[in-house]
Amino acid sequence: MIYVALPIEEQRPLPFYLAMEEYIARTLPAADYFFMWQVAPTVIFGRNQLIESEVDTVYCKAHNIQMYRRKSGGGCVYADQSNIMLSYITPTSNVNFTFNRYMLMVEHVLQKLGLDARTTGRNDILVGGKKVSGNAFYHLPGRSIVHGTMLYDTDIEHMMRSTTPSQEKLKSKGVESVRQHVTTLNQFLNISIDEFKQFVRKNLCNEELILSADEIKAIEQIATEYYTDEFIYGNNPAYSVVMHKRIDGVGEFEARMEVKDGVIRKANLLGDFFLTGDIDSMLGKLRGVPYTPESVAQALSAADVEATILNLKKEQLITILFN
Repeated sequence: MIYVALPIEEQRPLPFYLAMEEYIARTLPAADYFFMWQVAPTVIFGRNQLIESEVDTVYCKAHNIQMYRRKSGGGCVYADQSNIMLSYITPTSNVNFTFNRYMLMVEHVLQKLGLDARTTGRNDILVGGKKVSGNAFYHLPGRSIVHGTMLYDTDIEHMMRSTTPSQEKLKSKGVESVRQHVTTLNQFLNISIDEFKQFVRKNLCNEELILSADEIKAIEQIATEYYTDEFIYGNNPAYSVVMHKRIDGVGEFEARMEVKDGVIRKANLLGDFFLTGDIDSMLGKLRGVPYTPESVAQALSAADVEATILNLKKEQLITILFN
């Protein structure tokens, strides 16, 4: 695997690193690439999440915590200089296989450090029964991108107060608070964060690629999208029907539909689920369809729901839309 390095190591805003993933996936020759990065205090929420539902924006603004949306699914996370972000880019469209392969690679590296590391649930890695890593993925044509957190250390107070996970999600994990659910690697290791990064790089990568100044400029151009209010806050008009449901092993869902005269005019799905296909195309099949379980089931008869949302069955989607 090739480690992608910057010519000058300096702290950059989170959008730069998300754009760096895109640049690698869209531009570099087909290969496995990996890099690590750290940011100033930042909250990152998933592609299909509402910022007002996932982030305490008042707290973040008061404590200079930046807020950005990413293009992968999954839930809201907090990052700062005391933890490490990991990015993996590989030439495949099979994101499910890639995601599982990546999780096992990281689990194995942690185990080589003598840690009791285990992958669990949809996207977590636990040490000593508590979460140290949360991960997400998305795909571009012919490439898959996996990225996640690694809690070497962090400001737990900021983590707890900047994000607002639902009580249902916490209860599904068997805990009552973020503090009870997470831990940090420095509780188990006697090495510095830099030594930990060196160990990970040595065990995962055998080559290095240093990006050029022109490539940095190209990445900065890609990053401009991530700074726009339209991308960060999204376009979320009022809907006449709103349904909430959590499905174990799949995620939390909020279905929003504009229904007029008993007919669906527009539908949207929000939540921390993982996308593996084109959700807009799937939901587009519902436009103009009577808002009844029978009509919706017929409209979705040709849709491959499981190939669009990881682990979600067609019958479950219908229960989400009607609850």
